[in-house]
Amino acid sequence: MSFGHIEKIGRRVIVLGGGNTAMDCCRTSRRLGGEDVKVIVRSGFDEMKASPWEKEDAIHEDIPILNFLVPKEFTHKDGKLTGVLFEEVAATFDEKGRRKLLPTGAPDQHYECDDVLVAVGQENAFPWIERDLGLEFDEWGMPKVDPVTFQSTRPGVFFGGDAAFGPKNIIWAVAQGHEAAVSIDRFCQGGDLTDRPPPMTNLVSQKMGIHEWSYDNDISNDQRFRVPLREKVEALKDVKIEVELGFDLKQGLAEAQRCLNCDVQTVFAEPLCIECDACVDICPVDCITFTDNGEEEDLRGRLKAPALNLDQALMVSAELKTGRVMVKDEDVCLHCGLCAERCPTGAWDMQRFTLEMSHASDVGGGACQAR
Repeated sequence: MSFGHIEKIGRRVIVLGGGNTAMDCCRTSRRLGGEDVKVIVRSGFDEMKASPWEKEDAIHEDIPILNFLVPKEFTHKDGKLTGVLFEEVAATFDEKGRRKLLPTGAPDQHYECDDVLVAVGQENAFPWIERDLGLEFDEWGMPKVDPVTFQSTRPGVFFGGDAAFGPKNIIWAVAQGHEAAVSIDRFCQGGDLTDRPPPMTNLVSQKMGIHEWSYDNDISNDQRFRVPLREKVEALKDVKIEVELGFDLKQGLAEAQRCLNCDVQTVFAEPLCIECDACVDICPVDCITFTDNGEEEDLRGRLKAPALNLDQALMVSAELKTGRVMVKDEDVCLHCGLCAERCPTGAWDMQRFTLEMSHASDVGGGACQAR
């Protein structure tokens, strides 16, 4: 549409796909004259690749999203498209947690339409690689790749991005490209591919005074502000009309105040701690606990606020003078710095953390350097 090759679309439109492109297609169709626009996806709603806000915006514009339907046939009459026939499926998981979509046995569903937009993305296809070269493939036709070195089962052949681990996003692909470059550098020099150069890390205190920091640490209990939208009737009139109006200055500042400053970390120095529990008293989210040490499962149940997110590791100090340990649940920490402000001995500090991943470089004869 943006290139001027299309200016209108049929009244009834079906969009196949569940990614952000599908959301763009269905919303654009509404603006080009589509009155009955549906998004039909083979996966579940929560499994769709589209960003949550993209799905919300489509639903806001009265576009239904139908899930667990796989297209079987495009129906037509006298050479003209009349609709699409779908088979209902359900998600099943094998012993390794891998998902498969299997037919439910329910009657096929037919949806009439004038146009179908296929926004299902692209799949890897490696039929051009001969299967006797030493490259192994899994049951989905994807090459078997070492997740650390990105080397395939044939030495000297590397994969990354969608070609290695399926669709994610460009950030993952670029990061894996860097890691593969490190491996290629190691391989060409006859080195150990598993010997990965460490990244550069740095911690710098943000303290500017007893109660002052170089970052804004004011706590806000406000929920996320929604970006104001143009009225739906007006937004759907013209494809070139901006839908999101953006924040005004006051709203923008209020939203920025909600930043948790996740690059600023709490750093705890055990030798300075006198176990006065002042940090425990002042913490607004009860994420700090002084208690007897123990196994992680036991510790999680003895904290001031039980740590239920098992994917988030606990911050556990070395043993203190009384034999207790300090345990902090990073999952709920606001990075507000109140613990560091209240601590009478400076055992707590707020320090900005920077991470610079290693890159393959020709500096120093091809050595891998962190920069």
